[in-house]
Amino acid sequence: MTHIKYFLIGIACIAFICTSCNFNKDPNYEKTKLGIKLSLENTNLEIQFYTPSIARVIKTPKNSSFEKKSLSVVLKPKKTSFKIEEKKNELLLKSEKLEIAINTKTGNIRYNSPDHSLLLKEKTGDPLFTPFKDVDQDTYTVSQSFNLDPKETIYGLGILQNGKMSQRNLEIKMIQANREDYIPFFQSVKGYGLFWDNYSPTTFSDDTSATSFTSEVGDGIDYYVMYGGNADGVIANMRQLTGQAPMFPLWTYGYWQSKERYKSQEETVGVVKKYRDLGVPLDGIIQDWQYWGDNYHWNAMEFLNEEFPNPQKMVDDIHALNAHIIISIWASFGPKTQPYKELEKGNMLFNFSTWPQSGKSDWPPNMDYPSGVRVYDPYNPKARDIYWKYLNKGLFSLGIDGWWMDSTEPDHLDIKPEDFDEKTYLGSFRKVRNAFPLMTVGGVYKHMREATSDKRVFILTRSAFAGQQRYASNTWSGDTHASWKTLKDQISSGLNFSLTGIPYWNSDIGGFFLGKFKDKLDDPEYRELYARWLQFAAFTPMMRSHGADAPREIYQFGKKGEPVYDALEKYINLRYSLLPYIYSEAWQITNQQSSLMRALVMDFPKDEKVLDLNDQYMFGHSFLVAPVCKSMYTEDKKENFQKEGYQKVYLPKGADWFDYWTGERFSGGQTINKKAPIDILPLYVKAGSIVPVGPKVEYAEEKDWSNLQINIYPGADAEFTLYEDENDNYNYENGAYSEIKFVWNNDKKELTIGKHQGKFEGMLKNRSFQLHIETAETTKTTKKITYNGEKIVIGF
Repeated sequence: MTHIKYFLIGIACIAFICTSCNFNKDPNYEKTKLGIKLSLENTNLEIQFYTPSIARVIKTPKNSSFEKKSLSVVLKPKKTSFKIEEKKNELLLKSEKLEIAINTKTGNIRYNSPDHSLLLKEKTGDPLFTPFKDVDQDTYTVSQSFNLDPKETIYGLGILQNGKMSQRNLEIKMIQANREDYIPFFQSVKGYGLFWDNYSPTTFSDDTSATSFTSEVGDGIDYYVMYGGNADGVIANMRQLTGQAPMFPLWTYGYWQSKERYKSQEETVGVVKKYRDLGVPLDGIIQDWQYWGDNYHWNAMEFLNEEFPNPQKMVDDIHALNAHIIISIWASFGPKTQPYKELEKGNMLFNFSTWPQSGKSDWPPNMDYPSGVRVYDPYNPKARDIYWKYLNKGLFSLGIDGWWMDSTEPDHLDIKPEDFDEKTYLGSFRKVRNAFPLMTVGGVYKHMREATSDKRVFILTRSAFAGQQRYASNTWSGDTHASWKTLKDQISSGLNFSLTGIPYWNSDIGGFFLGKFKDKLDDPEYRELYARWLQFAAFTPMMRSHGADAPREIYQFGKKGEPVYDALEKYINLRYSLLPYIYSEAWQITNQQSSLMRALVMDFPKDEKVLDLNDQYMFGHSFLVAPVCKSMYTEDKKENFQKEGYQKVYLPKGADWFDYWTGERFSGGQTINKKAPIDILPLYVKAGSIVPVGPKVEYAEEKDWSNLQINIYPGADAEFTLYEDENDNYNYENGAYSEIKFVWNNDKKELTIGKHQGKFEGMLKNRSFQLHIETAETTKTTKKITYNGEKIVIGF
């Protein structure tokens, strides 16, 4: 009996142990091809690996379905090897690059790097779904909170003109606007990024308790976490997810002149002629609005204004002067235009108030503002077809070179709650509000690509959303007001925009509105501000002068021999001399997911002093730029350029630095006081850089690059790849380009120029290089060599 007793006890223990095992093991998850699905008490959770570095998180209320075609994400999930480990109340998913731990009781998720370091974790306890009635659909307001480290710096969120570099301790309502472009994405100094894939009005909030996204409507929570190890890696992941950035034409990197507005074709062509007469470089002129005539014909996409009697001749005349023209087009149409009539028939126009408004005549003066201008529905593919049909017929057929897509937010005035109930092709306007610029810009890009591969698309636009880099767009910071603070705020806004993965950004040189400068160009402080803004713009992805209230052409600021004029001319010429460097860096954007305008955290993440530095940056991988953002030479409405002004510049740790102007060398990790006369922008080159310098030209393609100066900044090993192609077509996508790799061995004082790789029509077979070793000494080390495409090693 005793044996039977102990046998029964043993069986009972085994049964208890097995029962306990079944209790601890979560029976409600399912392994899928991409990850797992997990059923919780009130929520369904799905994790999908898109790559080993990118994971998608989908959460929906219990017993609901979720089907969504992302407007931003273009990447198809790639088969990713991952492991699942089961622990008490936790599932651990491991790919090669990312660890994801899910609490099977709460559904909260923790993200770790490959070395098991904590990257990010969801906050416990916040409501995820709040029922919301969106027009005739029952849906939810969706929210997700995260816990970040208290001292963790994060970047991105779009163009926020708040002067902040790190986007901590703020709350913003994300609805696209004139001067703010919102991207629900941030990346951390820890090397991860988070993309909240929702297009409705969204609140981003960060304080000591949590960091959260809350969107007005969504059938579910849908976000992506990506680990790149550093800022470049995160950007590479974001572009892999949402699309790569194509090459712009070479001419777009030259100098661009515009104003609000050139009122006749004679005036427009005359500006180009004036620049050619002065010998000041210029690659493009921009024709702003009203070439269509009155506002009943708003954005007619054809020349109806009698001051433009022969638009074909205007375009031809500009091309004959070796310049290009881009033209203003909008997201709205006047009631007497052909696009309006066709769109109205298809119920493809919205009814909310936009600009220009009826009865609003305060700006610009003496203009008739009729009612009836309406925004079109770019979410509708047929509407995008109609848009391109008239754009192609009325403007592209003339040879217009690019598009200035204004009001792509779009302008939404006198906002009423019911405006968001407007029905679009994809649901309520509320549901897709913030993706408007992505859809309208994307429509023009796709149609032009279908029309021709002989001309690259170039779109200058006022708004953007995640993924827009794939549509050849360069976003400007909107209708800014001229001030020193605004100038400084452009730096951090451009850098944070670039850190969302969209590399091309610019601003109106001098500010759009002159605001407090009542004397306009007669105000010496404004002339000083304009000079400093143009210096900054020379080191941004597009150098473009534009504004209202007063013209901005160089000859409006004096004449040769005068300080401001000479400073402006100096930096326009400097921009052109750096075109081989800029174009090669642009190729790194397209080919290697790089960035041109680089926050210092990208290259010096271990230097704590740069993590929240908002007024310096790298331009490409070599130049440290420290724009002057204060008045130094104006007192009591008078200029005094005899004064000595100074700018404090921090040189990051981890490199030595050369003063671009003097060749003087400095150690990193120190702040210096740089003398900054009106024609000197504090500019430093990182030791271990190779910078090609092009010939003096009046437009980008005036001279080939057969005789370049190659500046070598010693102190560390260096590499640079010179990129060339046919400048304005898509043959490069099929391999029609060339690369020449330069390698500097600092120990051996030896430069290796590699074998010419690749080929294209018109490629140079022989050239000369003027090699220059930078030094502050009077005697500089230079050598001139002939290069025939074969590898060559030069010692110094």
